[in-house]
Amino acid sequence: MLELAIIEAWAEFAVRWLHVITGIAWIGSSFYFIALDLGLRKAADMPKGVHGEEWQVHGGGFYHIEKYLVAPDRLPEHLIWFKWESYATWLSGFATLVLVYYLGAELYLIDPNVLDITAMQGVAISVASIAFGWIVYDFLCKSRIGEDSTLLMILLFGVLVFMAWGYTQVFSGRAALLHLGAFTATIMSANVFMIIIPNQKIVVADLKAGRTPDPKYGKIAKQRSTHNNYLTLPVIFLMLSNHYPLAFATEYNWAIASLVFLMGVTIRHYFNTRHAGKGDPHWTWAVTTVIFILIMWLSTAPMRGTDWDETVKLTPTQERFAAAADFAEVESIVVGRCSMCHAAEPGWDGIHWPPKGVRLDTAGHIAAQAEAIYLQSGVSHAMPPGNLSYMEPEERAAIVRWFRGVTEGRG
Repeated sequence: MLELAIIEAWAEFAVRWLHVITGIAWIGSSFYFIALDLGLRKAADMPKGVHGEEWQVHGGGFYHIEKYLVAPDRLPEHLIWFKWESYATWLSGFATLVLVYYLGAELYLIDPNVLDITAMQGVAISVASIAFGWIVYDFLCKSRIGEDSTLLMILLFGVLVFMAWGYTQVFSGRAALLHLGAFTATIMSANVFMIIIPNQKIVVADLKAGRTPDPKYGKIAKQRSTHNNYLTLPVIFLMLSNHYPLAFATEYNWAIASLVFLMGVTIRHYFNTRHAGKGDPHWTWAVTTVIFILIMWLSTAPMRGTDWDETVKLTPTQERFAAAADFAEVESIVVGRCSMCHAAEPGWDGIHWPPKGVRLDTAGHIAAQAEAIYLQSGVSHAMPPGNLSYMEPEERAAIVRWFRGVTEGRG
């Protein structure tokens, strides 16, 4: 019979997989339509109301695409809506947030050395901050500030920098960057759900009623769609950052996250300019490279000589793992096979800090990572990598006995 830890691990994997799949679908369609929109060309024989057209070749065939700036004279019989990719991406992303950071709050969300709060307090702050992001963003877009695209983007960048810093004052570094990604992705998905699709439905309703649609709805939707285009790449970076301590486990992680948004702008500016046929701005890659070098410097300089905290606050469940009768045996195994890398000062050549910020060189840190050790070294042979430290089958079996003994009430 499958045990809870295995079910939870596979549930997390399945939801992550779904999140990646839906994210690819959403990002792919978003990038395609932005490129299509920018590449539209005028032609002498275009039908009434058509803003531009484009010919494309793909998959052995030719496509002729026309864009109506407001709407056609009549509603087409077959109309495809691009919305479910966005909705499914957000829902699967939030489900992942719940499975990893809410249910595993003591391990991944909360860091007592940053702010000593309860798991429920952390979850409440998480949910409230994500909602806060959309409220502030939407307010700015609908205010008079929203009429000035440059000023609006500057203010929005300021909001993102503030949230980057604020999250690092509340959550663990890993959770802080992940939350900034969720904060931004929520704005993007809400743009689709709250603005773009409703505006398109208004236009469709006008067509059905025989009214001439107001062009303002398309203009507003275009503005939000453009914002989404520039925010996409930073969100991907932030979602991947939880695998790289150089991004999240440094003193200046908030600055790194802020600079990533600037890289997103420079990269997208290059492609958008190319798609619009307005030149080939190679300078954007030089700027992107400089920003990335600055990010690398910020990630490493503060980590040299970092005084890793020797203590770790354990939850009641983790304390049971530390109090188990066979914990001493497991501690000896883990310290002997894993701590050459997962230590405050790793002894393995080329490793300068604990991989993913995980330490396994003290009893407290080992107990805190009980489930991960069980899954990575007991149930599977993922760790040590390539079994470089030669963990024996008997040692893996001891880890399994220890974990299952505690979870089944025998420890």
